[in-house]
Amino acid sequence: MSSLTKQLKNYRLTTAHIFYHMPDHPKFLQEYVWQDLDLAPKFPVLKNFLDFWQSHLDGKLHSVTVGHCRLITPAEFRAVQHQLVLH
Repeated sequence: MSSLTKQLKNYRLTTAHIFYHMPDHPKFLQEYVWQDLDLAPKFPVLKNFLDFWQSHLDGKLHSVTVGHCRLITPAEFRAVQHQLVLH
């Protein structure tokens, strides 16, 4: 599915700040920023990514902070009282 098609189906730009424990030094946290189009509020794409992370990567997750916004929004409409004619 293309990016535009996803946006028209109410997908939103989602950013997740993922903090995880470094595999070699578990007392240290590392940050990973993930960004993709996803459906709020359930975020199925992000959940699939985090499931993959937990099953295939060594760094244990510490915390995930999620933010999202719509990319395509209704256009603003203003009534204009003046008209300019060009030849």
